[in-house]
Amino acid sequence: MSVPVLSARTAGFTDSVIRRMTRISNQYGAVNLSQGFPDFAPPRALTDRLAAVANEDYHQYSITWGAQNFREALSEKFAHFAGRRPDPNGEIVVTCGSTEAMMAAMLSVTNAGDKVIVFSPFYENYGADTILSGAEPIYVPLVPPSFSFDPEVLEDAFRQHPKALILCNPSNPCGKVFTKAELELIAELAKRYNAYIITDEVYEHIVYAPHQHTYIATLPGMWERTIQCSSLSKTYSITGWRLGYVIAAPEIIETVKKVHDFLTVGAAAPLQEAAVTGLRFGDDYYAALQAEYTEKRGLFLEGLDRIGIAHTVPEGAYYILLDISEFGFADDLEFCELLAEKVGVGAVPGSSFFKEPENRYIRFHFAKKNETLNEALERLSKIRQNMPYRR
Repeated sequence: MSVPVLSARTAGFTDSVIRRMTRISNQYGAVNLSQGFPDFAPPRALTDRLAAVANEDYHQYSITWGAQNFREALSEKFAHFAGRRPDPNGEIVVTCGSTEAMMAAMLSVTNAGDKVIVFSPFYENYGADTILSGAEPIYVPLVPPSFSFDPEVLEDAFRQHPKALILCNPSNPCGKVFTKAELELIAELAKRYNAYIITDEVYEHIVYAPHQHTYIATLPGMWERTIQCSSLSKTYSITGWRLGYVIAAPEIIETVKKVHDFLTVGAAAPLQEAAVTGLRFGDDYYAALQAEYTEKRGLFLEGLDRIGIAHTVPEGAYYILLDISEFGFADDLEFCELLAEKVGVGAVPGSSFFKEPENRYIRFHFAKKNETLNEALERLSKIRQNMPYRR
């Protein structure tokens, strides 16, 4: 007996390549530098508060769009770093991670048939979010090795009258931190062609000197057309807590609230209560976070330099792209699978991030203990002995 045909919108999708590579890493006992989560503990103050919350009365639904004290703490933190205090009752929605935040933003902004600009390389969800929303992505290349964009190519994309542009800043996977001048150009085009900017700013506090993070929402005329999505996952090393949020103007947030309500109802109430502690950390925490990741970046890049394989140097976030051209593989997924099996290090094929036909890169992340990074580097030092070459 036949059954109805399934949804056509998912026909071109595969499972997440990033999360697939975690499973392959586990299969071979590889050091997992593929999926971007740390192997070290969150701040002790957070986990201590979580333990206390388990015996308090936070086990039922909080307000759908986020617990009051959590939204107030988010508002205070954003005001401190961005210079503008969003209304905790009218300009913030708490979501189940930034993944839901991005999807809620897309569904709030786009109609079927709309177009959305996506910079390439891009985090794999962006194209999928666009398609699931019924919209059509327009890809604009960020050109290696500096990952700059051509202003004329970008304006050509805007000339197609997109509804929105997705901006990941700092960028996953390439580590680009958009300069203020670049953001001003993007903002001017968004205003000229009447488009929204949907941001993913989860790495806002992981930026390497002399680069600085600028919130595009704070540029003149941009508050009303920016939907900022972010999460606590990377800043506080709690990727499993799935606490994200959307900050936007009230008329946008009213729509996001409705979409969020029917997507997930609400984020976990006990975790919101515990995470308020982190949102109220002082400047010393963020300075220490930046110093810690600056050290890890130096350790990992210096190790790769000793091995002698070309790689990118991230300006922000905690990813590098390794150039595997010398091995001659036409299929970077095959390379990553063999790397996990024969070298014992997990990576993500770069082709999963690029719209262009690009297979010379694989992505590593360095959000790991120093001893984990050193173990990965020790294994990678034998990459030329253990990996086959395709000629």
